[in-house]
Amino acid sequence: MNNAESSTVASHLAWFKSSYSGTEGGDCVEVAAGTAVVHVRDSKDVAGPIVTVSRDAWSGFVGLASSERSI
Repeated sequence: MNNAESSTVASHLAWFKSSYSGTEGGDCVEVAAGTAVVHVRDSKDVAGPIVTVSRDAWSGFVGLASSERSI
């Protein structure tokens, strides 16, 4: 997917930033859940590339990240 395609996809999605993200504009990602996939982008470069993963892959990532935080 090139940047033009990314911008088209991005404009039709509802993007959410983590509640852990501060207001200072640091290193953040935004996610948008589709029917079968989850889209991920850099919140500082919203016109940039988008990574798309399956909902199962995203769930596994979030589960792993959550378990690492609690250690």
